[in-house]
Amino acid sequence: MQLRSDNFQHGTPIPPDLAFGKPGHPVALSENLSPHLAWKGAPDGTRSFVLTCIDTDVPSKPDDVNKEGRLVPADLPRVEFVHWLMANIPSECGELAEGACSEEITPRGKKQPYGPPGSVQGVNSYTDWFSGDVQMDGTYLGYDGPCPPWNDSLVHHYHFRVYALDAPRLPLDQGFSLEELRAAMAGHVLAQAELTGTYSLNPSVPA
Repeated sequence: MQLRSDNFQHGTPIPPDLAFGKPGHPVALSENLSPHLAWKGAPDGTRSFVLTCIDTDVPSKPDDVNKEGRLVPADLPRVEFVHWLMANIPSECGELAEGACSEEITPRGKKQPYGPPGSVQGVNSYTDWFSGDVQMDGTYLGYDGPCPPWNDSLVHHYHFRVYALDAPRLPLDQGFSLEELRAAMAGHVLAQAELTGTYSLNPSVPA
């Protein structure tokens, strides 16, 4: 399988308009457009697709995150941050236009995120990140783009993956978690493709 985007190539920076945060003073809210994605080469027997986007470079401890005069150290262990989970994408779907699934930041999260007919979308990690925030607390479904710490010493990598499944539908309800998705996909993946983009809000660490 192959996965590509008109917005960026594998291993290159993600444009700021596809992000949740963009350079500001020190950071500003961005357009949060979902990227154009297109895939092909799914094997015979494919009956649905799953799409995920996960940042694998998120600091495991928040002690230094976004704090003036401090730097998130490069050797700090990193964890996953979910930006997008979508399952039950019809087998006839092979492309998503830019902005098709997100075209703005929605405070407290999207309640009914756009997606291909029949698809279902999971919860992303902004749900936990904004927990307790008076203005932003809520359940974040669907796509919400990059917004790494503006003082991180590492460039972040965003792994977009499409999985071809032998099942027409996974038993998942809207708001499912990454763990629930991985459990439901187990034993059903025929093939997968990956496209990785980079992003940084630290001006001394260009993406």
